[in-house]
Amino acid sequence: MKPRNDDFKDRRKHLENLNDHELRAYFYKLTNQMIDPLLELAYEYTSPAIERSVLMRMGFSSLEAKNITDKLMEYQLLEHGAGHIVYLYSIKNKTSIRDAGFALLDGKNVEKMMEVFK
Repeated sequence: MKPRNDDFKDRRKHLENLNDHELRAYFYKLTNQMIDPLLELAYEYTSPAIERSVLMRMGFSSLEAKNITDKLMEYQLLEHGAGHIVYLYSIKNKTSIRDAGFALLDGKNVEKMMEVFK
């Protein structure tokens, strides 16, 4: 059996002279380089499943959340967040969150919200 080519000592040369504090700082620097793109994706992108989940936490049933999400996706508003749109509609029209969600199932009300976001 062929022995494993171990290059650990070569790969760690740039770390040899670092103390514990410097190693910790270097570790967190590398960790941030890995995590930052993931956080950016989380802030910039959404999915219908995520938006349905948000609506369900706002008090809608899964079927109601699906219908609202589908309607907002049909009008290409989902990128602004289904919960955000429902909330703004409720504030703008001085109505409850649930009533706002149901009102958005009507195309005319969704078009009003399109004016807000476009």
